[in-house]
Amino acid sequence: MDEQSPFPVFPMHFRGILLLAGMYTIAWSAFFKWFGPELISWLAMGSKEITNLPSEYYGIFGIIVGLIIFVSAFYPVSWVYMIIAGITGKIILAIWFTLGFLPAIGWNKRTGFHLLINELVWLIPLITIFLRGLQVKNFLRIKEQE
Repeated sequence: MDEQSPFPVFPMHFRGILLLAGMYTIAWSAFFKWFGPELISWLAMGSKEITNLPSEYYGIFGIIVGLIIFVSAFYPVSWVYMIIAGITGKIILAIWFTLGFLPAIGWNKRTGFHLLINELVWLIPLITIFLRGLQVKNFLRIKEQE
């Protein structure tokens, strides 16, 4: 609850974080979609010739996840379940990268950056925003019943 207001508010910076998370996910996923082999070679630090990894599908799925997160920022309380869909998508992307790409690419600082920063760190603010959205939604439902 806000100390000045008798009801919980949904801070505007949460919407900005959702927009940023969506755009960031779309941008990295676009690299996988359109520059997949080059990006994978860069992630492997040029140590291996990598072929036949599903980077285009990974990129398409990531773009969809990013769009879901981005759109959820417009009505984060009403569309709170789109945020959970985005969280689930980020988890799927992290698992897909870990199981589908890491065995071929190998673990190094670039793959670690991608997995930790691009996929997993975003889960913290997304989960926080989801929980706050649920809190505000429940408060509004109780207020309507009164």
